[in-house]
Amino acid sequence: MVRLPLTPEQLAAGRRLGGRLREARGTRTLAEVASEAGISPETLRKIETGRMATPAFATVAALAQVLAVSLDELAELALVSPVGDPVRSAG
Repeated sequence: MVRLPLTPEQLAAGRRLGGRLREARGTRTLAEVASEAGISPETLRKIETGRMATPAFATVAALAQVLAVSLDELAELALVSPVGDPVRSAG
């Protein structure tokens, strides 16, 4: 199976997601948060820097739990609409 290249909008969404996770990590070390989330420090580094723009849902959910960030908030950052704007919830 060949994976299509990510669009500029998907790459931008990945950078927004990574930036928010980095912000939420605060002064905690990358290794500490990665360990608590059950992922490698390199994976967390790639997510935070936007090099892994579309991490698996389970990875995002684990990081949200460890960092006390709502999945709804992360979804708004990570999802893009057809015109490239972040998707906003109706409620």
